[in-house]
Amino acid sequence: MLTVAVALFALSTLITWAYYGQEAWTYLFGKSRGSERLYQLIFCLFIVAGSVLPLGSVLSFADAVLFLLALFNIIGVYLLAPVVKQELRSSRDKIDPGEVRKNENANS
Repeated sequence: MLTVAVALFALSTLITWAYYGQEAWTYLFGKSRGSERLYQLIFCLFIVAGSVLPLGSVLSFADAVLFLLALFNIIGVYLLAPVVKQELRSSRDKIDPGEVRKNENANS
């Protein structure tokens, strides 16, 4: 039973990462049939490589890629912090004069 659950979780993770990865790819490189096929080919090659390489190598590679993703997210947070601060100030300014009502259910 546990083996089936783990296999289904792995399969659903592959499908999810493939979908969201392709969405990000098409956002960056344009939505064309050739671009999508290139992403799918690269994704499938990485699946094959991940299944034949030793587990330690796959985990090290996955850790390195996730570290790079986190690094870019942190850079984005710092770059967008002034924009978030401005939007937060704008939202609070609208709440004070009553232009936007406070949500009483949010505090409960």
